[in-house]
Amino acid sequence: METLKPEHINYKELILKIMPMPADANVNGDVFGGWIMSQIDLAASVPATKVASGRVATVAINSMQFISAIKIGDLVNIFARIIKTGRTSITVSVTVYTEKRPFQNNLIKAAEAVLTFVATDNNGKSRILPSLENKNDTN
Repeated sequence: METLKPEHINYKELILKIMPMPADANVNGDVFGGWIMSQIDLAASVPATKVASGRVATVAINSMQFISAIKIGDLVNIFARIIKTGRTSITVSVTVYTEKRPFQNNLIKAAEAVLTFVATDNNGKSRILPSLENKNDTN
């Protein structure tokens, strides 16, 4: 199990810090995997939205791995970074760390995922990323 101090995770931005509640538990008392996946999707959408300068839609969960259980009351830290951009798409790498009680800044890797988003217009149609639109305007 990988345990890190927050200052050692400098290659990704902390996007979301949240504490799961009893309603987020599965039948075994651990946090439900679907809840974790929804938090990952939410966190990944933040840098994607920044790059797209607007709306994005999740089009793929390219990979998803649960590494260690998250318990109710753990502090969940979700880090994300852009790893690739295409003409209309943005791929984001996400890593989830949990901090067990008592909170002492020891982060244990709990999950990791890679998601792909597409920039969309107000009608839900894909659109070219702003940085590429600007390049096309100067040609």
